[in-house]
Amino acid sequence: GSQGSAAPADHVIDFTGLAAHLRRAAKNTKDFQARSSEYDKQLQQLEAELEKIAPNMKAMERFAHVEEKYEDSTREFEQCREQQKAAADAFNAVAEKRMARFMETFDVLAEEIDRTYKALTRDEMFPAGGTACITLDNPEEPFNGGTKYNAMPLTKRFRELEQLSGGEKTIAALALLFTLHRVHPSPFFILDEIDAALDAANVQKVLHYVLEHAGMCQWIVISLKPEFFQHADGLVGIMQKRRRRGLRC
Repeated sequence: GSQGSAAPADHVIDFTGLAAHLRRAAKNTKDFQARSSEYDKQLQQLEAELEKIAPNMKAMERFAHVEEKYEDSTREFEQCREQQKAAADAFNAVAEKRMARFMETFDVLAEEIDRTYKALTRDEMFPAGGTACITLDNPEEPFNGGTKYNAMPLTKRFRELEQLSGGEKTIAALALLFTLHRVHPSPFFILDEIDAALDAANVQKVLHYVLEHAGMCQWIVISLKPEFFQHADGLVGIMQKRRRRGLRC
């Protein structure tokens, strides 16, 4: 014969594992509802706490973006530091070269200035000549200071350059100028009335120096004193016309 459908099996919940007060509460409907409501509240509190401590999934994305920016900034910083180092190295190389060239010239100048000054000041009575020297205010950092130039004429005690007479200043200046020219020669030399403040004796001394070094370059001298220009290889005279203004050579 045909079989009929089986009856659903009854589900039995065993409460024997519960504590005695819970078994009693399960039999009391009012007490059961109160406890159920209390458990619901506790469950809601636990769910709320879980939501608070749950990780923000966007935080990882934001962290990755910040990390990428940090890496970019680090690369830019390293590039800037390399560029700064290259610029500093180039600057130091130029500074060292500048220092070397300056000191090379200054050392020769300091060595030769006294010799040139003596040649411009010596005479038969005092063949040794005067004394001149040039020093640096700051030998360690020459470009952070100036230079000190002193000249002591014959038979004179030491005085600052500003306290010398006009002729003595002229001789001191010519000594410095001639020494610089010896360090870095040029094809010609122009002297514009450098004998204006010189007496006849000093004019002869300067003239003697110029004639002695005439082979170094071409000397162009503007002078109003015959003691000087009469020894020139060539003369160019300039005068003013009487009838009308103008110059005639």
